[in-house]
Amino acid sequence: MAIVKRLDSPQGGKRRIQLSSPATLEVIGEFECAGDDDVREALARARRAQKDWAALSFKQRASYMLRALEILVEKQDEFIEIALRETPKTRNESLMMDIYAACDSLYFYAKEAGKFLRPERKRLHGMVGLVKKLTVYYKPLGVVGVISPWNGPFILSLNPAVQAMMAGNAVLLKPSSSTAFSGKMVGDLFEQAGLPEGVLTVLLGDSRTGQALLEVGVDKISFTGSEETGRHVAEECARRFIPCTLELGGKNPVIVCADADLDNAAAGAVAGNFFNSGQYCGGTERVYVVESVADEFIAKVVERTLKLRQASEGEFYVGAIYWPSQLEIIEAHVADAVAKGAKVLAGGRRNPDLKGLYFEPTVLVDVTKQMRVLSEETFGPVMSIVRVRDEEEAIASANDSNYGLTASIWTKDTRKGVEIGKRIDTGNIDVNDFPCTYGSSEAPFGGRKASGVGQVNGAVGLRGYCHAQPIQVDRFGGKQTAGHYPMSLKQDEGFQKFIKFLWGSAIGRKFAMMRLPW
Repeated sequence: MAIVKRLDSPQGGKRRIQLSSPATLEVIGEFECAGDDDVREALARARRAQKDWAALSFKQRASYMLRALEILVEKQDEFIEIALRETPKTRNESLMMDIYAACDSLYFYAKEAGKFLRPERKRLHGMVGLVKKLTVYYKPLGVVGVISPWNGPFILSLNPAVQAMMAGNAVLLKPSSSTAFSGKMVGDLFEQAGLPEGVLTVLLGDSRTGQALLEVGVDKISFTGSEETGRHVAEECARRFIPCTLELGGKNPVIVCADADLDNAAAGAVAGNFFNSGQYCGGTERVYVVESVADEFIAKVVERTLKLRQASEGEFYVGAIYWPSQLEIIEAHVADAVAKGAKVLAGGRRNPDLKGLYFEPTVLVDVTKQMRVLSEETFGPVMSIVRVRDEEEAIASANDSNYGLTASIWTKDTRKGVEIGKRIDTGNIDVNDFPCTYGSSEAPFGGRKASGVGQVNGAVGLRGYCHAQPIQVDRFGGKQTAGHYPMSLKQDEGFQKFIKFLWGSAIGRKFAMMRLPW
């Protein structure tokens, strides 16, 4: 995430922000912040555009997604260049997070949205099923506000926007102020794809712009970001009786079982912790390794970590920290751990050889619950390794957290891995890989506890941008209602006897659950 500098605005003018690269500290560019009037005007345009957009077929909406896909594939180098100028990730990370993931999202929802959202005929049971037909229709909510974060600004702007649009909604997208140009790329991509005006509007701005979006009157907010801001978003949505999905932070555990392939487990722990410099919600910051294999596992982790090269150009594996305050948090967590007895086996400091915001890939051992690095979200390239007696202690330790987003388990017995995963209080589990369920488009993704509310992706996520409207039709034109209202006392007595038969006998209960074959 770029370094933000607020610029002096002319009298009565709009707020302006200048961004600088966290890797080189050089100025990238500047932009105007959308004000309250801009947000209101964008909503009015979106309301007008949404009606015609929702009237299109899924195939017609998909045509714009597929055109955007063609453009992204063709111009991927241009998009990568913009992303790397603003976000200090590696080129490989940009290819994975920005290009590949975006291509998959565009194509998957273009092809699958119609299947997920087609009307569903429901076979009703019992007496109701004899006289009623029920169909559930998935209607778009209207205008969706998407507020995206700085750590994955392109994909975490594009993916929810694609889902909301394919469901028939218009979108107002407000990217993080510190990665504004990466968020703007989403708008540029769809503009080049010929998306009708007003269906997607990108609102560049600061926290005041975000607050205006919360207050303007959208029909849902999709938010990805910090726990603190997520609570504020939830409160604002509750005041307005609109739904929200919140994808927040995590303190994600790794469990290394005694029977794990230690080479693979060490590689997975390193990748899960240092990918994107540890600045992604699925980062595996806590590692619980069974004592009998701990020494060998730790040695393999340290060996791999020490080979990771940091830089701002050429071939490197770990980039810079996205913004100064995050670097301060990382330093504070490591300092607190060392002061309380943790040992640094790799890294542990700012990289003295680089002028940008770089913190060395760090491995800590002898970490305890009393240390901030084990309880608070570090969101940086710091791995905390804890020895545990056995897998039971590992499970208990993994659950001892306010967060519950992802977890990974390493074992040669995949059935055992699944059973361990089911006992962890977290939204998503990966067995024998670092957390990557967000990249599986069919999988609903969302956290528990302080890690969020609701789920994104897949059929569940797509339907979250709709209202499921059941429409029930009487098979006989309502004749039975006309014949049974109002009911006499004699009819009441008969109805009571029928209830006794229906729910008081085995035959009656079978009849109560009977469904017609049509």
